[in-house]
Amino acid sequence: MTNAHVNGARVEAASSQTSRLRAEAVSIGYDRVLISENLSVSIPDNSFTVIVGPNGCGKSTLLRALARLMKPSRGEVLLDDKPLRQYAPKEAAKKLGLLPQSQVTPDGIRVADLVSRGRFAHQGLVRQWSRDDEGAVREAMRLTGVTELSDRFVAELSGGQRQRVSIAMALAQQTDILLLDEPTTFLDLTHQLEVLELCTDLHEQGHTLVAVLHDLNQAARYATHLIVMNEGCIVAEGPPTEILTVDLVERVFRVRCLITTDPAVGTPQVVPLGRERGRERDAKHQRATEQPLNIERITTEGALQ
Repeated sequence: MTNAHVNGARVEAASSQTSRLRAEAVSIGYDRVLISENLSVSIPDNSFTVIVGPNGCGKSTLLRALARLMKPSRGEVLLDDKPLRQYAPKEAAKKLGLLPQSQVTPDGIRVADLVSRGRFAHQGLVRQWSRDDEGAVREAMRLTGVTELSDRFVAELSGGQRQRVSIAMALAQQTDILLLDEPTTFLDLTHQLEVLELCTDLHEQGHTLVAVLHDLNQAARYATHLIVMNEGCIVAEGPPTEILTVDLVERVFRVRCLITTDPAVGTPQVVPLGRERGRERDAKHQRATEQPLNIERITTEGALQ
């Protein structure tokens, strides 16, 4: 059992967790707009952590802070007990891999060449391309199932294939921790599941993954650790089976729902009641229109008949 808390009420675990990546009392935002204040969170090692919440709640902002793309105005993000800001860029890139929300791919580049760019942190003025680099690229493509695509142009690939190639590039850095900002955005359902199954495989092989997702049911199915945010705050975190409740969903997402069990994998499944409420309203309206109207006829003189 892992630690879980809802609205500050913590459920103690039978055994303590370790966390290489954590934020301690950070305040983060854009320009002068504060998104999160005094926020603390620890990413459990060897977990598939998913951050969820309504639009604008600070999910991607938190991920950017954990990835060193955003500097907290207060507090610290720590990696291996060292402030992340104290790492040189290449040193940090050897420990943290990032798949950003939007990524610009150069025109005319082939899959193997793009994945090879993940080895940038391992290059230097003296150390050039080596067998270790070649092996890392081959292994990254094997893990993501894109080896057969190595000679294809990236522009020719489907959305799901491109996302797997991008993940391969991040894996080529040979980091144990991989951060993914909305990796399923703009993908159809088939490719969404393909990417999430790949993330599960990587987690089972020992990687720590942190992803921002919009689909609550996908998060509940694939995450081993769920972080629920609202208005810049973490309102609940822990295993989905322990923290995902009707009250939590209704308060955070403002959606009436039922929580059932996913028949395929046994994880919590959120069933919105929005359509049912709509049907109830339609039924009431239908009953009202079917009732005879009692109308008093008025003569031109204004007398009631």
